[in-house]
Amino acid sequence: MIAVTILGNNSALPAHGRHPTAQIVQTRNHTFLVDCGEGTQLQMSEYRIKRSRIDHIFISHLHGDHYFGLIGLLTSFGLNNREHDLHVYSPEGLEPIMLMQLPASHTLLPYRIYFHTLKEEGLLFEDDHLSISCFKVNHKIECYGFLFEEKAHHRKLNAEAVKHFNVPYEFYERLQEGKDFVTPEGKVIPNVTLTLDPKPGRKYAYCADTIYYEPICKHIEGADLIYHEATYMKDEEERARARYHSTTIDAAHIARKANVGKLLIGHFSSRYENLAPLENEARQVFANCEAAIEGTCYIV
Repeated sequence: MIAVTILGNNSALPAHGRHPTAQIVQTRNHTFLVDCGEGTQLQMSEYRIKRSRIDHIFISHLHGDHYFGLIGLLTSFGLNNREHDLHVYSPEGLEPIMLMQLPASHTLLPYRIYFHTLKEEGLLFEDDHLSISCFKVNHKIECYGFLFEEKAHHRKLNAEAVKHFNVPYEFYERLQEGKDFVTPEGKVIPNVTLTLDPKPGRKYAYCADTIYYEPICKHIEGADLIYHEATYMKDEEERARARYHSTTIDAAHIARKANVGKLLIGHFSSRYENLAPLENEARQVFANCEAAIEGTCYIV
């Protein structure tokens, strides 16, 4: 399971009860924070997110609406007597900004922070169930998106075939791992005869702030769910290009080209109080689209 909870869906300015970018991605064993705009802590409290479970924070880029809430969160971790390590991933420059502020207030954190600088696309995190990688997008400053991929489950047993070939129970786990079965007579029964293909792992892609940029499609191809910024509607296309942002139509075209399952649009300009027109416009190109709503948990 991958669950995405939207904490902030607005762009630079908090407006209309909406907050700058932040979201929680929860998986089988982990809780991740993606971006940390102003107000993130309050949103975590509002939607009952357990901050102590966050061990990895991913910052897409160093525009303030994506990280101005981070120093407060780091300090709160300390005030709550956090002791276990924290890993923070971002483009170059975030570490000195954070470490400059802590001494100014004579703050000593009771836990260790590991800052990981993003310099190229590639794998950031991996365990037995999940991998997280980053990919470059096209914004005014260096900026990265993040891809969360579940690993494929073990192969499923073909009950009839297993019974037919008298496979002993103690060999079932090895079958699920892809091993062939050898009968007492020495005959090899191929694994594909005894098992079924596993259900593929689910994929969620966070595409960050970007102008329309087709190269990201190869990274997010076939994802079950993507979040893509749609700061403006199509009639503001010129403004979007000048500011290296996308329109609703841009986001929808990327979703369609990448053959994704569902599109969430966000990072809305404060000029829009009503989000329904943005959602409806994107649906003209990609039907399975929703405006990302704060407090909503989207299950992948």
